[in-house]
Amino acid sequence: MKKGVFIVLEGPDRSGKSTQAALLKDWLEKRGREVVVTREPGGTYLSEKIRRILLDPKSDIEPMTELFLYETSRIKHTLEKIIPALKAGKVIISDRYTLSTIAYQGYGRGLDLRTVETLNRIATLDLKPDLTIVFYMPDRIFSQRERLRNSRDRIERAPDTFRRRVNRAYKLLARRPGVERVDAGRSIDEIQADVRALAAKVLRN
Repeated sequence: MKKGVFIVLEGPDRSGKSTQAALLKDWLEKRGREVVVTREPGGTYLSEKIRRILLDPKSDIEPMTELFLYETSRIKHTLEKIIPALKAGKVIISDRYTLSTIAYQGYGRGLDLRTVETLNRIATLDLKPDLTIVFYMPDRIFSQRERLRNSRDRIERAPDTFRRRVNRAYKLLARRPGVERVDAGRSIDEIQADVRALAAKVLRN
């Protein structure tokens, strides 16, 4: 199917993924690469509509319904945006992918992990990123950013216990084979240096 390069940035809310994605895009483009930055949920017209439903504080969504909405958004995103970009030889950087569903709906909501993993495989056509970076936030930094957040969307308004479960989940998921962990408690420049080094490795392969 390929050969572009598929890079995914993962981590809890306010871990700096969007900032790092934009910086990585600029760096890669200066080196002559064609880059597409996208996000989950979202990335296509339909997926962005689903995103608005999922994040609307007025939405009353059961955990299993939430899971299926995320996966519906994901299959459209994969088919319409990710796969065409890879076929065209582009570098695609996604702010979140399947690990987010495991962290938020699996560990956070308490849904069966095997069910989540199965639906992830179906919704991605078993497509796997070339590089997944988890922005790990130490407990101290996570707590500081939690206190500073101005809750807006439905997920951000979830109880602190839910958000702590998600942060703990990312610590576990960062240990998976093929997943790289970056300390998100440092400066933006320090984090970006690590991100660039990891990206450079997969781009050379």
